[in-house]
Amino acid sequence: MSTLGIIGAGQAGSTLARVSIAAGYDVVIANSRDPRTLAGLVGELGPRARAASAAEAAAAADFAFLAYPYAPTDHLPVEELAGKVVIDNNNYMAWRDGHLPEVDSGRTTVHELRQQQLPTSKVVKAFTHVQFHERSPVRVPSDLLPAVVRLARPAGAPDRKALVVSSDHADAVELVTRFYDDLGFDAVDNSPLSESWRSAPGTPMWRHHVDGQSREELVRNLRLARRPG
Repeated sequence: MSTLGIIGAGQAGSTLARVSIAAGYDVVIANSRDPRTLAGLVGELGPRARAASAAEAAAAADFAFLAYPYAPTDHLPVEELAGKVVIDNNNYMAWRDGHLPEVDSGRTTVHELRQQQLPTSKVVKAFTHVQFHERSPVRVPSDLLPAVVRLARPAGAPDRKALVVSSDHADAVELVTRFYDDLGFDAVDNSPLSESWRSAPGTPMWRHHVDGQSREELVRNLRLARRPG
């Protein structure tokens, strides 16, 4: 199986590490501090995980996952990620990250900006509308599970949910589609990155991000989106 490099060891990164290992992947995970600060997490994750610096995780990865918001000042391991598929888990939230005029106006998307930061990588928007934490409010015990676990279903299950994938690279879409399937989700291709605004917070599909939606529902809701700006 492939090695997933996770850069960002917060809730999203650590949760994706757990579900990826459960699906048979090896994981190399990094945070913004010393890898030794991840000893406890790596101990919980088991022998298929190890901690590293961001550059080391990027170099070891067959594909990578960026688990933190976009910022114009980000310094990414560009050389180590060259030629690789890089999953961008970011959502543009001006209240949290500050306003980006080019995104506010609709001239571009935050994921196209990430692609500019990684010009030799294959950036793909994915996992942006499935929660990595428990449901709120909790209704039943299973709601205590992160949605990426709670909503997962085997292939062919009648209640299987779908997640969006957007990229300028067809092979990146194919990789994430397989990855989604391994984790228990169908994929809906909403490429290229210039169309990724259709799955941004506040769009019709976003209203269903807590409990998910089927492939057919997701396709319909993406079509209902109207461009901001």
